Amino acid sequence: MIDLILRRGKLVSFSTENTVTVTVDIAVKDGKITAISPNFKESAAQEIDLEGKLISPPFVESHIHLDSVLTAGEPRWNESGTLFEGIQIWGDRKREISMEDVKNRALTMLKQQAAQGILFVRTHADVSEPQLIALQALLELRDEVKDWMTVQVVAFPQDGIYSDLQNEMLLEKALQMGADAVGGIPHYELTRESGVRSVQKVFELAEKYNRLIDIHCDEIDDEQSRFLEVVAAEAIRTKMGSRVTASHTTAFGSYNNAYAYKLIGFLQRAQINFIANPLINITLQGRADTYPKRRGVTRVKELWQNGLNVSFGHDCVQDPWYSLGTGSMLDVAHMGVHICHMTGREEVDACYQMVTANGAKTLDIEDNYGVEVGKPASFIVLDANDSYDAIRTRIKPRYVISQGKIIASTIPAATDFSLTGVTPNCSFVEKSVSFSKVL
Repeated sequence: MIDLILRRGKLVSFSTENTVTVTVDIAVKDGKITAISPNFKESAAQEIDLEGKLISPPFVESHIHLDSVLTAGEPRWNESGTLFEGIQIWGDRKREISMEDVKNRALTMLKQQAAQGILFVRTHADVSEPQLIALQALLELRDEVKDWMTVQVVAFPQDGIYSDLQNEMLLEKALQMGADAVGGIPHYELTRESGVRSVQKVFELAEKYNRLIDIHCDEIDDEQSRFLEVVAAEAIRTKMGSRVTASHTTAFGSYNNAYAYKLIGFLQRAQINFIANPLINITLQGRADTYPKRRGVTRVKELWQNGLNVSFGHDCVQDPWYSLGTGSMLDVAHMGVHICHMTGREEVDACYQMVTANGAKTLDIEDNYGVEVGKPASFIVLDANDSYDAIRTRIKPRYVISQGKIIASTIPAATDFSLTGVTPNCSFVEKSVSFSKVL
């Protein structure tokens, strides 16, 4: 007996330049997709008529800091709104963290993300803290939620690798403890030379421990911050391009066009991945500008047009760097459409792919991602006509299916208007989310 059949859903396909949809039934057994058919003849223990709702691969959160989520205002608010005040505030807050503190906040956020259709998350863990509490907490949580959420943990030296004598040792220890990827922050090292050295060290450790790379790179408005070229050069030298990610690269938006044009050629050779974080990049960057103010985001559109893999991340949710946010990747894509000037229909579709399939490529999980026969039955159902409609409405998924189980469902809002009388009779029903006991 088939476990679950979803009937009459419109399946999103990324097989062409534009996303397209086709109406299908999807059968699930033992956590795997066993059939995708226009009219599946068999029956199942549970069947749901989707009535034309959109079936999509789940959202991928390519870049978030789960160790710092839900700490906004602790111990104080970031009144300047800058990256560097955020780092200072987190430096004070992380002195008080505990395993319980990190795990409770991170689990709350993972459930919030799952309810919004996110089933794959890459989180950074600050390993500049001597006891590596955040790292240990997130590694434990990664294993505890693996039945419904896939989590990757990046060992991230928030204060730099060479700003403190012990940080290099802590970074390597983090990889020995089981971090999935190694990170860096070259623009926050004390000198240009230390920044270059830190990038080289990241590649050395990645090769030694067979890990992915995700570097916070040039997250600054300074047009002279040019560590992306160093990352590209190392990727070309090591032939590790597909396993390398440059996050943020906001300085790329401030480079002169002649240099940017040359750099894009190098990046095409390197074939590294990029992550932009539209909500936070537009908030933190440009703070030193009067007018005109820079948009504070990397050249997403140009990277995409030149065939490079770009995905979007939320980055921060209610923490010292960004006090807002819910974790929704549709919010992120919606902001990306605006600040990257990607309002053409093909461009909107591309932004949807930046929070789905492109993110899967960045995380190197393509073998276990996508709505295809034989793959894990992890996908979402949206009450939308297509990817454009999903981004426009930013609606929560009606169903979230993880490894064959419906783990979350959201009842859509209902609004009734009566305009026949003097006083309108208006009733509003808030969305409600339910989680399966599997969580």
